[in-house]
Amino acid sequence: MTQIIHSTAIIAAKAKIGANVKIGPYCVIGDDAVIGDGAHLHSHVVIEGHTSLGAGCEVYPFAALGCAPQHTRYKNEPSQLVIGKNCVIREHVTMHPGTAIDAMETIVGDHSLFFAGAHVAHDCVVGNHVIFANNASLGGHVKIGDHVMLGGFAAVQQWCRVGPHVMVGAHSLVDADIIPYCIASGNRARLSGINVIGLDRRGFAPSTVTALRDLFRQLIRGNGLFASRLQEVKAHFAGQPEIDLLFDFIDNAGRNGVCQSFKR
Repeated sequence: MTQIIHSTAIIAAKAKIGANVKIGPYCVIGDDAVIGDGAHLHSHVVIEGHTSLGAGCEVYPFAALGCAPQHTRYKNEPSQLVIGKNCVIREHVTMHPGTAIDAMETIVGDHSLFFAGAHVAHDCVVGNHVIFANNASLGGHVKIGDHVMLGGFAAVQQWCRVGPHVMVGAHSLVDADIIPYCIASGNRARLSGINVIGLDRRGFAPSTVTALRDLFRQLIRGNGLFASRLQEVKAHFAGQPEIDLLFDFIDNAGRNGVCQSFKR
């Protein structure tokens, strides 16, 4: 087992450090931290609490992972922050563990990129292959699907969900659930269409993308009550796995409802 640990790093005796880990100058690693194989902490990184950093992760200076949640009801319970493998966490990123008012853990998936200043709050669940641009932030209890991209300074309100393959524009405030495959932007965020470029890059069949665009026009921009439009598109489009995922997402909408489009 090869480890390269700078002499100025402070590593607690009970911390678990994997093979081939590099820990740079002035990093501070707490007792309950677990650092996966091949991780690289550049310098001045703080990892506290019950935090697990997956194999192959790269963490840049002044990131703080696992510090106490920013919540008035947190009472030092031993909640967790679990970060998946092969994530890149840039400068000044903060991620907090869960709390006893939810599932006691914050989960971040694999192969994700967090630009400088991004924030993942307590009790969030973040999928795989996500990108958070500079200063993108999540409130507590947010759920982010796979392949989501948040633009710079985008913010997601507490308890909201963002479905897979969604792109949120820069400086947008998300205060309702964003259905899968869409683009949303604005303050407050509103849907503007299907994320066609992103779906094409991920190998979605042209017929599926066409069906999603047709569904969007009927469901989001159609006339009448949303509930009535939903029943109509279910009757017409149900049966395709990608579209059934979208319907399931809507059927399980949270307390903030479903994001709608700009009025035209």
